Amino acid sequence: MESLIGLVNRIQRACTVLGDHGGGGEGSLWEALPSVAVVGGQSSGKSSVLESIVGRDFLPRGSGIVTRRPLVLQLHKTEGGHEYAEFLHAPRKRFTDFAAVRKEIADETDRITGKTKAISNVPIHLSIYSPHVVNLTLIDLPGLTKVAVEGQAESIVQDIENMVRSYVDKPNCIILAISPANQDIATSDAIKLARDVDPSGDRTFGVLTKLDLMDKGTNAVDVLEGRQYRLQHPWVGIVNRSQADINKNVDMLSARRKEKEYFESSPEYGHLAHKMGAEYLAKLLSSHLEAVIRAKIPSIVAMINKTIDEIEAQLDKLGRPIGGDAGAQLYTILDMCRAFDRVFKEHLDGGRPGGDRIYGVFDNQLPAALKKLPFDRHLSMQNVRKVISEADGYQPHLIAPEQGYRRLIDSSLSYFKGPAEASVDAVHLVLKELVRRSIAATDELKRFPTLQSDIAAAANESLERFREDGRKTVLRLVEMEASYLTVEFFRKLPTEPEKAADKNTPVSDRYQDNHLRRIGSNVSSYINMVCETLRNTIPKAIVHCQVKEAKRNLLNRFYAHVGSKEKQLSAMLDEDPALMEKRDALVKRLELYKSARNEIDSVAWK
Repeated sequence: MESLIGLVNRIQRACTVLGDHGGGGEGSLWEALPSVAVVGGQSSGKSSVLESIVGRDFLPRGSGIVTRRPLVLQLHKTEGGHEYAEFLHAPRKRFTDFAAVRKEIADETDRITGKTKAISNVPIHLSIYSPHVVNLTLIDLPGLTKVAVEGQAESIVQDIENMVRSYVDKPNCIILAISPANQDIATSDAIKLARDVDPSGDRTFGVLTKLDLMDKGTNAVDVLEGRQYRLQHPWVGIVNRSQADINKNVDMLSARRKEKEYFESSPEYGHLAHKMGAEYLAKLLSSHLEAVIRAKIPSIVAMINKTIDEIEAQLDKLGRPIGGDAGAQLYTILDMCRAFDRVFKEHLDGGRPGGDRIYGVFDNQLPAALKKLPFDRHLSMQNVRKVISEADGYQPHLIAPEQGYRRLIDSSLSYFKGPAEASVDAVHLVLKELVRRSIAATDELKRFPTLQSDIAAAANESLERFREDGRKTVLRLVEMEASYLTVEFFRKLPTEPEKAADKNTPVSDRYQDNHLRRIGSNVSSYINMVCETLRNTIPKAIVHCQVKEAKRNLLNRFYAHVGSKEKQLSAMLDEDPALMEKRDALVKRLELYKSARNEIDSVAWK
């Protein structure tokens, strides 16, 4: 059965592939899973400790700063078989020659930093599979330094410390503080940093290297037994390979035997031999790491659940993936149309702005246009005389100039066509704007620019038809007023001419002027009556022909035709590539988190 650490290693690798990896910020699954950060000053023996734990020579060596990028090292214990290594940046390549692993680490470092002494916080991920290792995740960090050397920026000291702190500050990080035994522990860079971020020592393991290089007559027993600097966990001593052993390519298994013999035969450390050495350190770290993981499972699972909810919410906002069959595509299109239709109706009926502008057309624009009609000029004495005379021809009217009245009324009523058509156009423009706003406000449509265009085109085509119906209807209302006059209105008018007011004015002239003036006044009164009628009926016609139809049948033709466009459905659902990429990444993260939750649950309680 897979160990808990092995499972965590696998989950961390999956996180890294998806970009949810160490060094990537707070709140990621990678950050929530415990691991061991290896911290120490330059030339403290960090590399030798790691190689002793792995049992292989695989890290670049040299003077000064050698580790210039974090190395995330995941160890996987296998049951027999060959040893091999894999890099995340070269997933299909297995390395069985560990000299090639060393070269690849150096080359991959140079790919990011160049062949300089600069550092980078972009980690290298290396997995080693071997029957000689324990399940463990270690992060090798650049060595802490006190001064910049030639070729390094002056900020290098602080840059390295900031990078190391970005890992060890995290509460789930176990700190492996490496200090050389031949230096005063009080000056240890690793212990100083560990004390800052973990003052209680709960997360810190102390390692003393180079015990065999201490001055004669001195030893590190006080440190190893916790009297000089106390930690919650035991100190572990390590004897590194000598430079002569390295030069002779003495293998790690032989080095481990020599290390074990050193402690067992040492008069100072013999009583501690059973808990010294790289092999013991690896087992100690592995055991502790598994215990920490198990203890933190409730908080890890809680974080996973919270992240799953957040990803689900993001996917709901972006929209779920669509099936490839025509039925699923058609269902999605119709669902998008219904969502748009709901938003459009909210604009018209209230709840969203815009519909009030239609009322503004009826309450402000139409009355203002009617008020500006040139009836004063049209019914002036001069024009009335001209129209009456032309209507009479060579036979002057006897009592009431009926033809003159009709011509005056007809020509006056024709002025109403302009405001009526203008109102239709104004409402049409408002409806078009509401279509545009509704498409923009329909979240479900944002992922489908082609479908947005298709819906807009279909809606605007319908609005054009509704406008034409509205225009015909309001013009018909005006023509109806001209087709049949309200006879009762004229029957109530006085028929006798007014008496002359000035006896010095010839009777014929006075009668003519007063008579014509009264005709103009009568026509004006009738036109005002018609104006009030049209002021009420034009809005009713527009609402009936345009607004109500837009609410009921805006996409009816689109619905009728979309079912026959089976081959075009996928094109209509052509999404923004950036949005598709974002959703695909979210779907993969969601699958990872759900799988991680299930696997942690299945392994944790066994």
